[in-house]
Amino acid sequence: MPLLWLRLAVVFYGLGLVYSLLLLSRRGEALTRFVGPAVGMGMIFQLVSLVEFAVLEGKITASVHHSESLLAFVIMVVFMIFFVRYRTSSPGIFVFPLVFFLTFASATGPQGFPLSSPLLKNSWTIIHIVLIFTGYAGLFLSFGASLLYLIQEKSLKSKQPASFAGRLPALQTIDEIGYRALLLGFPFMTFGLVAGSVLAENKFGSLFFLDAKVLLSIIMWVVYMVLLYTRWNSGWRGRKAAYLAAFAFIAAVGAWAANYFSHLHRFSAS
Repeated sequence: MPLLWLRLAVVFYGLGLVYSLLLLSRRGEALTRFVGPAVGMGMIFQLVSLVEFAVLEGKITASVHHSESLLAFVIMVVFMIFFVRYRTSSPGIFVFPLVFFLTFASATGPQGFPLSSPLLKNSWTIIHIVLIFTGYAGLFLSFGASLLYLIQEKSLKSKQPASFAGRLPALQTIDEIGYRALLLGFPFMTFGLVAGSVLAENKFGSLFFLDAKVLLSIIMWVVYMVLLYTRWNSGWRGRKAAYLAAFAFIAAVGAWAANYFSHLHRFSAS
């Protein structure tokens, strides 16, 4: 049954994907009023899938694809917070495709390498995963807002504006979305890394901190912190902040990709 709910979520997220593609050619306006409720239904089905799996298995993930499904849901939660606050679905042009493909892979593809460690049933591990994923979600939304900022800025300066730029919010609003997404995500990322470090120290000792996954995660956190610091103290806004947010997102992708070759962070029982 969890897989059935997840596949239903894919169907509704598919409308978000179509909306994103059509918006690029200024033909997505007709779907604007429907895309919010549609992806909202997708979230409900995905939440049911995640909760049912957790109840049945006693943990929130058993494979990389389960983790991807959880990450997709958390990204949607963060997106919805800003959607309700600013009444714009514009960041969805980046959010919806990512959420769709993460959920699609979880619902239809092979389940990837299994995560079978008893640590996955530890409540602190669950907290660590949820906190880290929320930090990822905030960083990704900030990255999407940064791209929108660059597109809107270029469009305003160009005599041939991008086809969908007319539907984007004002530059100040886009910049504020990117900034507040960082403010939301950073504490979650920080506490998530602290929780994971305490757990790892108890389980593996100092050896864990030499793992590629851990090192890349620390680098990502440092970039995240620098990004916020430049906002607070150097007054970086607009294009500079957008470029740095893109760099921070690339660091986050590197940290996530390390899951596929990390030995200690695989949560394998063997």
